[in-house]
Amino acid sequence: MQAPVRYNPTVENVLPDEGETITELCQTFDTILQRVADDSGHAVRSVHAKAHGILEGVMRIEDGLPPEFAQGLFARPGEHKVYMRLSTNAGDILPDAISLPRGLALKVLDAPGERLPDAEGTTQDFIMVNGPVFQAPNARKFLGSLKLLAATTDRAEGLKVAASTVLRGVNKALQAVGVESAAINALGGAPNVDPLGEIYYSVTPFRYGDYIAKFSLRPLSPGLTARTGTEIDASGRPDAIRETVRSEMAGTEGVWEFRVQLCRDLERQPVEDPTVAWDEAEAPFQRVATVTVRPQDSWDPARVQAVDEGMRFSVWTGLAAHRPLGNINRARNAAYRHSAAFRERFNGCPIHEPAAR
Repeated sequence: MQAPVRYNPTVENVLPDEGETITELCQTFDTILQRVADDSGHAVRSVHAKAHGILEGVMRIEDGLPPEFAQGLFARPGEHKVYMRLSTNAGDILPDAISLPRGLALKVLDAPGERLPDAEGTTQDFIMVNGPVFQAPNARKFLGSLKLLAATTDRAEGLKVAASTVLRGVNKALQAVGVESAAINALGGAPNVDPLGEIYYSVTPFRYGDYIAKFSLRPLSPGLTARTGTEIDASGRPDAIRETVRSEMAGTEGVWEFRVQLCRDLERQPVEDPTVAWDEAEAPFQRVATVTVRPQDSWDPARVQAVDEGMRFSVWTGLAAHRPLGNINRARNAAYRHSAAFRERFNGCPIHEPAAR
């Protein structure tokens, strides 16, 4: 196995039109944000708007990690309080019969070290989805898909449900012959799976101290792995996923392993193209921590208010040692801040990082 590639600023290739693309992304997100807010009277996130569960737990960083994995947040063993937000990726609040990729955002409290520029507080955020690749190779390509989604935001739910049913059938046919389509998933053809059983991936790469890495969260405990691949019947139940997670977490202790995949070949594990999966045979994952969530009410009103309404999750909230890398990540910085600022203004609810313990 090749040695991991050492981080150097030259691993990134900034495109000449990135500033213009980011401006257009924010303008398109505004269309989604304003339409949903005007229709519902409440502003939500421009992506992953609908939460299905808000959980509180503990991350335990492992002792005795190999030096290349003992980096940044994971350089020292210890425990950190975490918040976890389960979601789907649309920018409007849709009935769960429209099946979309699952998202998991993890906020780790009391993360010591040098902060990223303008990163408030002392937390480290990780944002993941239940698939290893992104739907577009760069922000300019993603902008085209986003404009299509903006044009259909919060309209014709019945048609979306019907289209989702058709796309799920197409997706299953493709999967039967070994084909995965991130684009079909993003349009509503994702399997309507239980989010507690899914494996989540950062999709995009990050600095990992002296190295470069992608992240993943994989279920470990039997109560979670038993739900892997289990589909939820959302017929006539607009909040079926939230109801399912709430019922399951009331009696389940969930344990996930937090994994790191080091880049070992910049050609085969590129930084700038998140549509390319990093082959685990060439760049295997290593467990560096576990996340434990004890049985709890996953839709506790006070926690929902504090986390879902009062906090934001961003790959740019965290340590300089885990700097986001690549075109998509660079575009996410302004877009995430733009979305959070809109929510704060429209709802009159300050958004802040949780205080250190």
